Amino acid sequence: MTTVDDTKDPLRLLLGRAVSAVRCRRDHVELHFDGPVLRASSAPFGRYGCRGWRFPSPGSVELLRCYVGEVVDACELAPGRFLVLDLGEHRFTVPLDEASRPGPEAARLTDGGTGTWVW
Repeated sequence: MTTVDDTKDPLRLLLGRAVSAVRCRRDHVELHFDGPVLRASSAPFGRYGCRGWRFPSPGSVELLRCYVGEVVDACELAPGRFLVLDLGEHRFTVPLDEASRPGPEAARLTDGGTGTWVW
């Protein structure tokens, strides 16, 4: 396992990939990309079109399902602050600050093979 706090290189493996599934659990959200999986353990938030959402608030799961089929066209990592995926006019944000973390891990990216990165 690799701990990452100073590079966005692992996120680049999501560029050009479509969200193939969204999995919502009581304590986290996963975006699946036909191999790679991004898990948000701190409460993610974002925008789908003009509609904002924050997990696990009412209505958030319905909007998260709309991300299936959307393609990641940009990513941004601000260590200790946030991780962002831009999907056209939509945005998925994972807070990385200490106050937002439910434990030692705010986000985890697995590449579908042996690579794992934790923020």
